[in-house]
Amino acid sequence: MRTSFRIDRRRLLSIGAVFAGSALVGASPLAATQADARWSGQALGAHATIRLVGAPDDVARGAFASVEREIDRLERIFSLYRPDTALSRLNREGAVAEPDPELLAVLSLAASAHRLTGGLFDPTVQPVFVALAEHFSAAGANPAGPSPATLERALAAVGFDGVRFDADRIAFERAGMAVTLNGIAQGYITDRIAALLRARGFADMLLDIGEIAAVGRGPDRQGWRVGLAQDPAGTGVAETLTLSNRAVATSMVTGTTLDRDGRVGHIIHPMRGPVTPTYMRVTVIDDSAARADALSTGAALMDAAGIAGLRRAGIEIHV
Repeated sequence: MRTSFRIDRRRLLSIGAVFAGSALVGASPLAATQADARWSGQALGAHATIRLVGAPDDVARGAFASVEREIDRLERIFSLYRPDTALSRLNREGAVAEPDPELLAVLSLAASAHRLTGGLFDPTVQPVFVALAEHFSAAGANPAGPSPATLERALAAVGFDGVRFDADRIAFERAGMAVTLNGIAQGYITDRIAALLRARGFADMLLDIGEIAAVGRGPDRQGWRVGLAQDPAGTGVAETLTLSNRAVATSMVTGTTLDRDGRVGHIIHPMRGPVTPTYMRVTVIDDSAARADALSTGAALMDAAGIAGLRRAGIEIHV
């Protein structure tokens, strides 16, 4: 089975979070002032930005070089669009021996999010995504979508309970399975880069590496202001949050759409395939960007009762 399909997108699973006040969009690779330094680049196909408060040029330059090396290392594990990554090998061969500890860590986080969302966060939806993307990219594609039989075959390969993993081996238990970690890996990379920069002595920074982490209290000591986009195009700010030492992730089922009519979104229900969401935008705030990333992805498929259940479990969620 072909297990990756590239589509043009700003972000695959976290579209709609933008910066308010302290915007990073358009920052140069190192555009420093006396007060701060900024970096921009790419991570898992998404535009990535970092702002460090109180960082001299030479110190920031060394830190950003370390950031780029770490992002490249992590992409060699998690990217679906490079054939040599650990994830691509797992999808192609159905198993990998002696897996990277980072891959095991993300699968463990995914298992926790899977349980907490009642199975709605499920990284094994990749076969359904591929079936939908290949169908709608074909000339003369039926706008109704793939045939019921095609969709049924793809859904039959879905189920996180079919992924077995430990320090020795990761393996799929069913034929045709494949995993995407785009709903959690960006958050994981965000957490790892924040930890790297903390270890280098930075205590006040704003990161958007697919998901957003606000560390410290910002340049005015009042917290970092983060805006949530009104819609997938980012044409307006629906809500502004003030964050300190917190991460935020926003998911929209139709943030990226696969069909010409804009009805079939990239976040896929693991039991039903493409669905019409109850909420256009779901945002989760958490100590961990990876956890916020995964939970916002699963919550994007929930109804009001499901959202209420997450809140009762202590999840800070905005819809």
